[in-house]
Amino acid sequence: MTSVLIVDDELFIVELYRDILQLRGYKVVGTAFDGEEAIRRYNDAFEKPDVVIMDHRMPVMNGVEATREIMRLNPIQKIIFVSADVLVEKEAREAGATEFLPKPFRMDDLIERMQKVSL
Repeated sequence: MTSVLIVDDELFIVELYRDILQLRGYKVVGTAFDGEEAIRRYNDAFEKPDVVIMDHRMPVMNGVEATREIMRLNPIQKIIFVSADVLVEKEAREAGATEFLPKPFRMDDLIERMQKVSL
């Protein structure tokens, strides 16, 4: 079962991702509401998640900075970066994001990306 850490500053979005992913057989091992919290949770995790879903615009630390730090900790971590700002895609990929998903998107698009990176 593929494990997932969800990072987004909107509680509704976190709950939506969690519910849909769990219904599709994914194991949500943690959530974080800003980049700094994501790094803390990632660091503290006994087993690292297979995939991190990372939002871009968040308080305290944005998703690009958090992605960069997580990739420093684990250069093979798979990160699906989501953002309404398509102009950040290049920066997210340079930081280490495996996939980029522009908002808004269908949940089937997220599941497709999850399947792609889980292979």
